[in-house]
Amino acid sequence: MNLKKLSTLLGLSQTTVSRALNDYPEVSEATRARVKAAATAHNYTANTRAKSLATGRSMAIGHVIPISTRHEIVNPIFADFIAGAGEVYSRNNHDMLLSVVPDKDEERTYRELAGKASVDGVIMHGPRPNDPRIKLLKSLSIPFVVHGRASDGDTDYSWVDVNNRRSFERAANFLFDLGHVRLGLINGLEFMDFARRRKDGFLDAHRQRGIAADPALMVSGEMAEDVGYQSARDMLGRAEAPTALIVSSMIMAIGVRRAIGDMGLKMGRDISVIIHDDVLSYLPNGADIPIFTATKSSVHHAGQLCAQMLLDIIRAKDQTPRHTLLETGLTVGESTGPLRQR
Repeated sequence: MNLKKLSTLLGLSQTTVSRALNDYPEVSEATRARVKAAATAHNYTANTRAKSLATGRSMAIGHVIPISTRHEIVNPIFADFIAGAGEVYSRNNHDMLLSVVPDKDEERTYRELAGKASVDGVIMHGPRPNDPRIKLLKSLSIPFVVHGRASDGDTDYSWVDVNNRRSFERAANFLFDLGHVRLGLINGLEFMDFARRRKDGFLDAHRQRGIAADPALMVSGEMAEDVGYQSARDMLGRAEAPTALIVSSMIMAIGVRRAIGDMGLKMGRDISVIIHDDVLSYLPNGADIPIFTATKSSVHHAGQLCAQMLLDIIRAKDQTPRHTLLETGLTVGESTGPLRQR
């Protein structure tokens, strides 16, 4: 079954059928539903190459990933984001072009994607304060969406982000309400914008309570298990150790939990822990009862939202900035408890 046969079967023009299948707004809902039902019934699949030639679009979305060992994008959380975005692309007959490049080649790769029209748009990852990539993408006139936000710079672009500042402020206040005063922060790399916002939220909560945050109890690093382990050991080995920790990822928290056990302590009794949990499909936070108290957000869902936002921008041919700010929920698990009197 090709487009011509499907159009003849329906008694519609090929243009109308194509527009219905691609969700163009000028096609009525009744016609769109009828066309899609017939396409499913007759196993019609669009010829992507033919569609590209007909529409002048590549039917592909680009993701440019720098490979620097000190870049947060190497974290396996990225796989869940890509899975979410990929589901949306697949439903909309788009391919994904994933370019893994040395950091020094990132700008050149964006320019080549735009110059060769290899993709219809791109999703930018891992924004930093005053990120020069945003200015570059705007100058290339290519549709793009940022996963996250870049503070201290141009805000006139489309993004999907989690309210990281509010999330960590809420986590710290939850621990203060349990009687904890000395809090430690094990954060991601703070040249990344999301990690800066998380630290700001942590400090906001201290200021609200009139409690001085101890710089010695705030560290940042790659969001890896060994970094969580060593950071927790160092903090908990201090004479003035924290009684609670806020940890920037589930993966770091696995190391924190190992460190607590190695030091003969019990998590939730001797030391409380709150994590930022990205609801990873391959690494659940316990079953019926959560292991960790967590500020929860789904990076898989963020991938879906970024992909759909970008496709909407491309179809509408309207790059007016669109913004989605996601709030986290706080799930109470076994890793937190009231301050233990010693």
